Amino acid sequence: MTVPFLAGLPLTFTLDRLSGLVLVTVLVVSALVLLASIAEIEQRRRSFYALMALFVAGAVLTVTAGSLLPLLLGWELMGAMSYALIALHGHGSRAPGSGMTAFLTTRAADLGLYAAAGALYAGTGTLDLAALPSLTGWPLHLATVGLIAAALGKAAQLPFSFWLRRAMDGPSSVSALLHSAAMVAMGGYLLLRVEPLLVASGWGSDVVAWVGVSTAVLLGLIAVVQTDLKLLLAASTASQLGFVVLAAGVGSVDGGTVHLVAHAFVKSTLFLAAGAWLTVLGTRDLAELRGAARRTPVLGTLFVVAGLALAGLPPLSLWTTKDAVLVAAEQRSLALYLVGTLAAVLAAAYAARAVAIVLRPTAEQGVRMPLLAWAPLVPLAVVAAVGGLLALPPLADRLLPGTVESPSTIGLAIAGVMALLVAAVVFPRAEQLGRATGLVGNVLRDWLHLEQAVHAVVVHPSLRLSEALAVFDDRVVDGVVRASAPVTQGLARLSRRLDERGVDGLVTAVVVGTQRLAVLARRPQTGQLHTYLAQSAVVLVLAVVLLLVVR
Repeated sequence: MTVPFLAGLPLTFTLDRLSGLVLVTVLVVSALVLLASIAEIEQRRRSFYALMALFVAGAVLTVTAGSLLPLLLGWELMGAMSYALIALHGHGSRAPGSGMTAFLTTRAADLGLYAAAGALYAGTGTLDLAALPSLTGWPLHLATVGLIAAALGKAAQLPFSFWLRRAMDGPSSVSALLHSAAMVAMGGYLLLRVEPLLVASGWGSDVVAWVGVSTAVLLGLIAVVQTDLKLLLAASTASQLGFVVLAAGVGSVDGGTVHLVAHAFVKSTLFLAAGAWLTVLGTRDLAELRGAARRTPVLGTLFVVAGLALAGLPPLSLWTTKDAVLVAAEQRSLALYLVGTLAAVLAAAYAARAVAIVLRPTAEQGVRMPLLAWAPLVPLAVVAAVGGLLALPPLADRLLPGTVESPSTIGLAIAGVMALLVAAVVFPRAEQLGRATGLVGNVLRDWLHLEQAVHAVVVHPSLRLSEALAVFDDRVVDGVVRASAPVTQGLARLSRRLDERGVDGLVTAVVVGTQRLAVLARRPQTGQLHTYLAQSAVVLVLAVVLLLVVR
């Protein structure tokens, strides 16, 4: 599909089984999230929904882009709108800084997309994504590096994961969309879209696979130790997107696609529920959310269903989709499979811990929830429960024919272990599990210092530079402008005087002189013949005298 009124520009759009399935997911999840946001957003609604509409438009452009030009348009639009939504509609004084952190981090990674566009055009003379695998030499490797960097930045994979935590200062409805079907998901989607390029490079697939599985494990550990529900869900988003990135690395495009789709419905349900609890109960701290599911039974049920799906409990959705990815990982490398399995077990731990805490008995009274706070979550939770059917025959053969593997025997056994882990965690001592795993997670986090290092290298210098430029603008540029104002006013007054006394005076003198000449010219016109003959004689004498003088 092309755009007729922009003929000559390489604006190509593609709708195939990959983009079609993800496009439907983006539109459905976005519509339900926007509906649920009515109960949360009370101020500046017009600007909020305008920004959200542009945010969704950026995601749609990204999904349907068949060439790098519309992909860049959608990519940049999502980044700009994420900053605006976090900074302008966030909670607390940190929101503007958090929006800037997210924007600068993803922008730094986005430079890779421009490098990839230049390499693609230099190597093929076109910007079509389908031409990427045909690259050779340095354009091939530059395009691979650029696309991997841009995708990992958007997907919040290592080493860019830290920005996702700061994005939690935005509204819960923004987090629900940003973490499920837009922005973060688009990083994983881009890697699935360019999977042939990763294979053609000879090294891109291995790099992507190991980055994805490493992020799934490390961010899974961080999610296990979180005491803030939204931060737990944020870390789990990066961890779950790690499975999508792993799928792109091991060639399981369809397995990664169904996991991305199922995760979108699961995570949007969890974030909207967390936002509803924040609005009604005034907290997102896990310790203070003890028994929240019992106090809000309908919302609590939806949260528990999505939480158990996130844990990978059979037969809920992420059980089958994770297994589809792990089957492909096992065929590529036993090490990848084992590390991926560890990430899946950690997912069961952090999801089940959150579920256990909100299900704890409590003496607090029930709270009445507005209809819009839970009604949009019902279809999301239903898909979160049954979405795994996308990865099982015969539905998988119909939607994604011939490429999604059936669940493996080992995978089913691991799913059973996850189920036992879920059952073990859902005991009254769920907080003790958090303290025990928290020690390991904090030691690992202190050892890596990854978030602090990347923040120091990318975000902090950019913020300091922007502050220095702001000071330069205020003191130098603005000072010059202010100082030039009186000079400009003086020049204007001088110009006015010159105009009034010089130009206007000259014009007035010319007019007066012309009038006087006209008066003089009328005097000889007496109408008497002898006067005209005398005048002619005088003119003739003057002409003769002039002629004699000139000779």
